[in-house]
Amino acid sequence: MDESSRITITVCGDGGCGKSSITLRLVRSQWTSDYDPTIEDSYSVSRTIDGVPYYLMLTDTAGQEEYRGLWAASNLNSDAFLLVYDITSPNSLDALDYFMEMVDMEEENRIDNGKTPPVKIVAGNKCDLQGQRQIKAKDGLEWARRRRCGFMETSAREMVNIEETFALLVRRVVEARRQAAGDAMANEPRRTAALPLPKANEPSSQTPNEKYDESEKESLWSKLKCW
Repeated sequence: MDESSRITITVCGDGGCGKSSITLRLVRSQWTSDYDPTIEDSYSVSRTIDGVPYYLMLTDTAGQEEYRGLWAASNLNSDAFLLVYDITSPNSLDALDYFMEMVDMEEENRIDNGKTPPVKIVAGNKCDLQGQRQIKAKDGLEWARRRRCGFMETSAREMVNIEETFALLVRRVVEARRQAAGDAMANEPRRTAALPLPKANEPSSQTPNEKYDESEKESLWSKLKCW
């Protein structure tokens, strides 16, 4: 696939919020209840969105505080970020501030350098655990809106909004690239068209007082030819 079909996505969030479960549900269509803290895993998967094939390159990052320092700079170069929290854990939403701060700095840096800014979507995971919910959907949505992010609620166990979330990420990346390309074309300098030269023996519309002598006319037209 060409470069335009490749989309890199970094999945981040607090430990135990279900980042790996979401990723594995997409890549392998499997779910496990066993919790194994991730340091960093990479996956790739192909998906056809709106009739166009895309190659998704996913990075499942560490969520525990002791591992966050291992965040590689390459993670921040992603086209999109999926920021995951657990709807049964208010602390997991608070933990997203750490990741959002880094993503926002990366976004500012790209904008300053004329690059395509990253796409950001917040996912409230484990929405199947309604009896244990501590973060309302409207609160998660408001948190995401204040930070200019998209929002979804997901369940890796019940396969709720997994494919839809990644499809939304792809669509927004494609739109961001299209908009950035359009802005770049709009900012290109425009060339000024050359003024037409007078035809031979063309009568002048100037009054006698407005006419230049022949030497002045030659000088003037020689300058106009360079426009």
